[in-house]
Amino acid sequence: MTPARRWCIVAIGVALLIGVPLGVRAMPVADSSITATALFQRIRSSQDHPYSGYAETLGTLQLPVADRFTDIGSLLGERTRMRVWWRSPHDWRVNKVLTTGESDLVQHGTKTTEWDYEKSSVTVSRDPAIRLPRTADLLPPQLTGRLLQDADPSELSRIPARRVAGRDAPGLRLSPAAPQSSIDHVDIWVDPSTGVPLRVEVYAVASTSASFTSEFTSFSSATPGATTAAFAAPTGARQSYDGIVDIADAANHYAPVAPPHTLAGLSQSGDARLRAVGVYGAGVTQLIAIPLWDRASEPLRTQLEKTPGVRLVDEGDIFTVGPLSVLLTQHGNFDGGWLLVGTVTESTLITAAHEIASGSRGLPEPLP
Repeated sequence: MTPARRWCIVAIGVALLIGVPLGVRAMPVADSSITATALFQRIRSSQDHPYSGYAETLGTLQLPVADRFTDIGSLLGERTRMRVWWRSPHDWRVNKVLTTGESDLVQHGTKTTEWDYEKSSVTVSRDPAIRLPRTADLLPPQLTGRLLQDADPSELSRIPARRVAGRDAPGLRLSPAAPQSSIDHVDIWVDPSTGVPLRVEVYAVASTSASFTSEFTSFSSATPGATTAAFAAPTGARQSYDGIVDIADAANHYAPVAPPHTLAGLSQSGDARLRAVGVYGAGVTQLIAIPLWDRASEPLRTQLEKTPGVRLVDEGDIFTVGPLSVLLTQHGNFDGGWLLVGTVTESTLITAAHEIASGSRGLPEPLP
């Protein structure tokens, strides 16, 4: 074979590798006649369906955060790439792909294992009633499940299908009716054969671009093998058990106060395991109230005071980024103040700050 012929074959191969994916994307997307209500029910019925693949999130929510909240800042304000093996809600593994290695989050039964490649450390914990968001919460199926919680059929409408992870995915739009909501709409595209959400876009009020996007770049609806979702600690890795996973879990256990039963017109979650932390509303309109000690609130308050866009009002330090509103109250009836965070308007947070100052209750003992 002559050199010219070999290079011709190479050129054809390269053209096919590049051209075929472009050709697939250029093909018309086949839509479905399924109604919004029926598609909503398909999503609901898929909540326990297994899946695997690669997913990517992209957030524009640049939060001014202190050390205890840096993971939240990166998850909501940066690009995150993940590989997931999801066998069931209690048996899964999510690998966060890093430029220098990986970090794994593994759920097996009631035990959560976190593997940090860079630190060569394995941390085992329980999954608490309340905690800060983590990678697995932002996968399209899990994020959709939370956003559609308590959605009313009147808030749902169909949108055109789009191709996601090689599938022609019918679309569903959720437009919240609650006046407290800071989210204008959420767009979701769904695997037509299983009902598993493949892509989610969250839009703030008055915004024309998504504040947060989560999508599968490759997807399989087959059940992953048990060995692929399992995790074995590497030889020599440091292992430990963490009884308190983060600052929200700690506050729920040990803060000697409890929030009011309702806040800014939103009802508190009925989860009996919630104690000092208040969770109000549901789905796209949700507000969380976390009591903070001085050692947790002061670094955050210092950071907020240096951040452009953060305003000092009578109730505390307040700011909005995309659909997310944050208010760190003045000390009030707890030594560090309350951190109020939610997909609600700033006026809702200010109302909540006044109500929590007069309506929080004392708790005599920490949880066992």
